Amino acid sequence: MFLTRLKSIYLVLVLSLSFAVALPAQAFTCRNLNNHSICIINIKRSAKYHWEYRADVSVDGVKRPTEVYNCRDRLRVRKDRTIVPFDSNGVGELICNLIDK
Repeated sequence: MFLTRLKSIYLVLVLSLSFAVALPAQAFTCRNLNNHSICIINIKRSAKYHWEYRADVSVDGVKRPTEVYNCRDRLRVRKDRTIVPFDSNGVGELICNLIDK
């Protein structure tokens, strides 16, 4: 009698602990723009420059290196430090429009 009660308590404890652990969610923000599938994989806002975002993006399933998107000046800084203006209706516009809302 005591062993069956102990087993049932153990079972309830194990089940409740297994539901208490939450796995990280993969919530990609994907949009279709100009016949391209654009997904924001990871995005972080700069603490010093609140108008800048560091983002990992994939375009049509191809992941780009992390780039800095400057929403104030509408510029993108690539990994090799080259500065490129946003394309109209492109990735930079998508990031800035999604975040600024």
